[in-house]
Amino acid sequence: MASANEDDPFLQVQADVLSTLDITRPLFTSYLRIRSIASSASSPELAQARNELETNLQELSTDLQDLVDSVRAAEKDPFRYGLDVEEVARRRRLVEEVGGEIEDMREELAKAVAGTQGRGGAMGLPSPSAFDAEADEDGYAAYEQQRQVEIMHEQDEALDGVFKTVGTLREQAHVMGRELEEQGEMLDEVDTLADRVGGKLQGGMKRINTIIRKNEDTMSSCCIAVLIFVLILLLILVIAL
Repeated sequence: MASANEDDPFLQVQADVLSTLDITRPLFTSYLRIRSIASSASSPELAQARNELETNLQELSTDLQDLVDSVRAAEKDPFRYGLDVEEVARRRRLVEEVGGEIEDMREELAKAVAGTQGRGGAMGLPSPSAFDAEADEDGYAAYEQQRQVEIMHEQDEALDGVFKTVGTLREQAHVMGRELEEQGEMLDEVDTLADRVGGKLQGGMKRINTIIRKNEDTMSSCCIAVLIFVLILLLILVIAL
């Protein structure tokens, strides 16, 4: 971006204009001082000061006209030149301010020499209000450009809203994931407890089965003993008869 700014012709001409203007201001102040003490309009010192000032104003007029043309082109399609609306407005204000200052100097020169209004006009200095002549035809284009900027801004805000929503959903997903992990740990604990209870139940059933089998053996022995006792009694009765 810095290299692009360095290669911008407007900025180069702007630097030349501001540099020349810094030189012209002391000349203008000197001219006013000499004019205030000069005894006549044909004073050699006054004429020299006026000529130097007119030369600088002529140079500023030429460079300023280039800046005016550049700003007019940029106002029609700023994005084509890689500029935003604020930069174009700044350039226009700069041109108007410099143009107004040069116009004031030219008017002072016109006051000093009678009949030089025509020569002052021949300098071709663009009026600060020169933009107003094209304001109507450029108004719609400027409105469209501003509208495009607003639409882009609205789209950026909408995208920001989408990003915020996605971020919220992502956080909710993380919360749900943590809850599922906690529930999984709880289920693992329940399974472990169920396995322990199941093992205890199986042990209890085995003990019950063992007791039942032991009881069954005891009852069988008793029945056999009773049968033997009955058989012995029958034998004794048979023998006795």
